[in-house]
Parts: sequence; structure tokens; C-alpha cells
Amino acid sequence: MSQIIQRFSVSYEFPVSFTRHTFAVENPVLREILQRAGDREHKVFPVIDADVLKNHPQLIDDLAEYARCHSDTINLILPPLIVRSGEICKSDPQEVEEFYRLTQDYKIDRHSFVLVIGGGSVIDAMGYAAATAHRGIRLIRMPTTVLGQNDAGIGVKNAVNFLGRKNYLGTFVPPFAVINDFAFLQTLPKRDQRAGIAEAVKVALIKDADFFNWLHESRHLLAEFDEQAVAYMIRRCAELHLHHIATSGDPFEYGSARPLDFGHWSAHRLEELSGHDLRHGEAVAIGIALDSLYSANMGFITQTLLEKIVATLRDLGFNLSHSALTRLDIHKALQDFREHLGGELCITLLTGEGQAAQFNHIELDVMQRSIDKLLSDFPATN
Repeated sequence: MSQIIQRFSVSYEFPVSFTRHTFAVENPVLREILQRAGDREHKVFPVIDADVLKNHPQLIDDLAEYARCHSDTINLILPPLIVRSGEICKSDPQEVEEFYRLTQDYKIDRHSFVLVIGGGSVIDAMGYAAATAHRGIRLIRMPTTVLGQNDAGIGVKNAVNFLGRKNYLGTFVPPFAVINDFAFLQTLPKRDQRAGIAEAVKVALIKDADFFNWLHESRHLLAEFDEQAVAYMIRRCAELHLHHIATSGDPFEYGSARPLDFGHWSAHRLEELSGHDLRHGEAVAIGIALDSLYSANMGFITQTLLEKIVATLRDLGFNLSHSALTRLDIHKALQDFREHLGGELCITLLTGEGQAAQFNHIELDVMQRSIDKLLSDFPATN
């Protein structure tokens, strides 16, 4: 018997830009991103979240004017594909299939660009479509939510739901670029402004004690969505996520350890049990509170830190329980999460402020007591 071992490395690099009013004619960000692929005209196919378009009805005209003024760089394909907002676009393949058809009609190839403007679900679903059409069309993401700008929109994952399971079909494909335009955030409903802050609390708790202290001290400003505080929060959270992806040694998640999934084993299941009444960030906030309470009950963190975490989440405006918690089957949720990881069970738990460790076993009775404590201290109103 003989064999040949194939081995090669692929280097990835993409910019994450922070700006306001991307389609103001004098803003160079989009033009400069496209010029990274060559100083010539580039075909750009826009895909827009329906809710974003409703809140910014001038968006298509602004985009068309920007392309007209930079026609040496941008060949804009109009009309854009308008995608239903929220989880429906990930659960129903209607727009993914329409994307495939339109890329054929408009002859969008691997050297063209797809510009996706929208919330995390739209970014996820259309990112999956772009990654699978022609085995990958260049993707520029413009996340328009807090969650998209500080977490989901800056990573390398794309996915849609299938067979009732969240993110069952997906890819690991880095975008060509990400544009975080803070101007989009001001028109978000309060609930969506708040939801994405949970991911900042998550990454701060496991990675950066100083950042968590800043979040705690700034929680009232963040609850009021102070522009300066929110901009710093998004940028620092993005830095921590990007640094982890670049330095963890496992950007495509071949192993079982997923530190950035702290609080997520229950959050994913709670989203499903609530019929997606819970936003992802809202479910993550409950998951953070639950796993922090479990860590305290196991003696991994102090009661003082637990109280600080709970106060931070509560003062940000999060509800820390939901009726879906009463229907959470801990054993099944953990097994589903293990299957999601693709290996052995590996749960991230806090061991200190800005410190975490991986655990392969959960004491079910302690976790159930933690759930009961959340429901007792913070009675569900939904």
C-alpha cells in the first residue's frame, strides 16, 4: 500500500470597516473595498433586508447615485433582491432559491460581488447562498444590527435552518469585506438595539475583564443607546471576536471547543422552543445568566461576580427568563449541542471575570436548580 499526503495552507484576509453613511457620494469605503480586487469596473448585485428598506426608503436611490458617481468602479445590478427579515428567510428557502436564479439571469460569477445589507438572519442566509453559488461569489456584508456588527456579520460562518434545526446547513467562508455602518443602528427598534449587546457581555466575560467592567459601568448609557458608547462597544466586541477567530487555531471549528458559544447551548434551544419569539441576543442573555448561575453553584465563580453579571444584564434591559425555560429538556439540549459541535460535549463556563474553561460534563440536577432559580427570581412574563 502507498499513499500521498496532501498538505497546503490558505491565507485569508478581509477588512472590517467602521463608518457612517456608506452611500454618501464622498464616502470612499465601498469604492476602496472594490478596488482591492483591481482598479476596474466591478459588477455588484445588491441584496437588501425588507425591514432595512422600510426604515430607509431612500436606500436604493442612494446606492444608485453612489454607483453612478463611481461608475468607473461599480457596475450596479438593479433592482436589488429584497429579502424577508428575520428567521423566516433562514427557515424558508424562497429567497435563497431566488438568489440562485438571479445570479444566473444577471450572470453574476465568482469575480462579481454580492452586497448584502441587512440583519443577522439575512446576512446568514444570503451568505450561505453566495458561498454555494458557483462554489463562492465574493461577498460584502453590511450588517445593520448591533448583533450583526459586533458578532454574526464579522465572522466566517453562513447558514440556513433545515429540518427544524437552527443553522443545520452552512458553510465556513470568509467574506471579501465587512462594512459596519453605525447610521443604520439608529432606526432599529429598541428591542433589536438591545439584543446584540448580549454578545458583547458574552465575549467580555470570557475574554476581557476590563471590557466587562466597562460594560458594567456603562450599562445605563448602553441601555439608552448612547451613540458614543454603542460605537465603542461594537468596535471592541468585534476586535475580540476577530482576534479569537484569527488566533484560536480553529477558525473553521474542526474541534469541539467553542469558547464564543458561551451561553449558547441553551440559547439555541430556547429560540426554537419560543417559536423564535425570543431574539437570538435575548436568548443568549438568558443563556449567559443560566450558565453564570450554574458556575456560581458549582463554585467556579464568586457570588459577587454572579450578582454583577445579573445586574449588568438586567440594567441593560434584558429579561432573564422566558416561558420556554419551563420546557427546556436539559439532557436533550446538551445532546443537540454536542451534535452541533460534531464531537464530544464541550461547554464553556466561567472560572473568573474574563476567564473561562471547557467542561465535558454538566451536573443535570445543578443545572435544573439553576433554571428553577432564574424562573423564581425573574418570573417569565411571556
